Amino acid sequence: MNRILENEFYYLDNFQSVLDWLGGRYDDLLTDDERAFMAAFPALPQPARALFVRMVMRKGNLFRASKMNYAEIGCPVEAAQHLLPTGWIETDPVISLDELFDLLAKPEIASAFQSHPQQKNARKAEQLEALREAFCDSRAFSHWYAGCTDVALRILVKPLCDRLRLIFFGNLRQDWTEFVLADLGVYRFEQVEFSPASRGFRDQRDIDHYLQLHTCKERFYAALEPIDDVLSELPIHAFDNDWLESRREKFLFQVGQHFEKQQDWQRAIDVYTRCGYPGSRGRAIRVLEKAERFPEAWQLLQEAERAPENDAESQHLQRMGPRLARKLGHPKSIARRPATPARLDVCLPIPCDGPWVEGAVRDHLACDEAPVFYVENMLANALFGLLCWRAIFASIPGAFFHPFHRAPADLYSLDFHQRRAQEFADCLAQCDDGRYRATILAHFEEKAGISAPFVSWESLDRALLELALDCIPAAHVKRWCERILADVKANRTGFPDLIQFWPAERRYKMIEVKGPGDRLQDNQLRWIDYCAAHDMPVAVCYLQWEQAA
Repeated sequence: MNRILENEFYYLDNFQSVLDWLGGRYDDLLTDDERAFMAAFPALPQPARALFVRMVMRKGNLFRASKMNYAEIGCPVEAAQHLLPTGWIETDPVISLDELFDLLAKPEIASAFQSHPQQKNARKAEQLEALREAFCDSRAFSHWYAGCTDVALRILVKPLCDRLRLIFFGNLRQDWTEFVLADLGVYRFEQVEFSPASRGFRDQRDIDHYLQLHTCKERFYAALEPIDDVLSELPIHAFDNDWLESRREKFLFQVGQHFEKQQDWQRAIDVYTRCGYPGSRGRAIRVLEKAERFPEAWQLLQEAERAPENDAESQHLQRMGPRLARKLGHPKSIARRPATPARLDVCLPIPCDGPWVEGAVRDHLACDEAPVFYVENMLANALFGLLCWRAIFASIPGAFFHPFHRAPADLYSLDFHQRRAQEFADCLAQCDDGRYRATILAHFEEKAGISAPFVSWESLDRALLELALDCIPAAHVKRWCERILADVKANRTGFPDLIQFWPAERRYKMIEVKGPGDRLQDNQLRWIDYCAAHDMPVAVCYLQWEQAA
């Protein structure tokens, strides 16, 4: 916060630091226009550069000078005069009626179109529709609104700046406000070393592929044109960049889901069978079944059973297998029965503050000797994140591209664990020799508030952490971590809602709560099965409200 208060041009310095970073690390990926821009920008007067960055940071590309009134910049029209020779902006641009309506307030619209009276209480959208037929041409801003003394500005190189932002962040989701929020202390980020190999994009082809995929996704979600037109722009062949390819595969999976919802079975099957995104094979089997192509579904199911991609797929195969076998007249197979956890049945009055089932059961079971906490996924993830902090934030190629990462870019990649195998092995070994407790507590203090993918700081306090470390055996902490590492995306959720501790006995129990009509979800069943296999105490509590009973 102090930095922003002390330096009124903080945003300009941030923008220049991005240009310097890109020049030092990505020069071989830059186009001639981008290099020319980066060379010319620092030579401009400071107010002109500041105005330009303010325009870059705002949405859209059209602005009114009166709305760009910043004390440190001074007169925006004068600052803009220094930008005009660069060709990066233009003043008094030719704009359409729709663009004009974006710039003007309702009273100004009434003034600009006095010769075409509008209904007094009409909304802007209604005014626009009423005028559209009479004013279908485009004009300079000053010709639209002759009585206005304001000046319109248009930035012409927003796509160039967006491309530089993409190269820096490795995505188009993050923007320039990341710097501001970091300066204000809203976000804090782990300091990671950046090697020359730590780049999101390796060549210009990678950037082109990202932009091509991004455009396809935007058009797909907008649903304003035939999907075939969108998919014709999507590269058929896999990208030669692992994290880019994972994005392409995810998009293909979403396209397959779209076709499945439309009951376009053949096209859904075509997409799912050429998609490597987790879950695609299971969906292909299900769609083949829906299409009553049972022999093909059975063949694909048998292939999957020989090498399931993860526990989630194994669970789905166990569910689909008997059904398909029955439809094909195959002998009935004996399915493995999942573990049956301990069961608690309680009937409670609805609390005064509303029917929160987890809270009601927590308060019912808690006592001085055995407190109960609502933790769901938070506690296990926090133990994993704090114990394995160094492995998670290990500086390896393709993991971190810039200083504003909340998590490794490859967090959900299939080889996330494999690429850091030794680092994670070193972390988990601490559970064997007792060092894990000191490491977890030290990271809790040292890293407090730093953005991290597994630690929810606002939900965690030291007292709960110490109580958990007192009561949960080291072997169980290690098992939880191993389970999360086996499939980060699927296994970081599904933990029981509550945990009860008996400090005097140094033991604990996890409790999943189910309210009236609720049932265990697939990821919860997998965790319960895992806990039972490794002798970890878990129970399911079924709650009924007294009023309903």
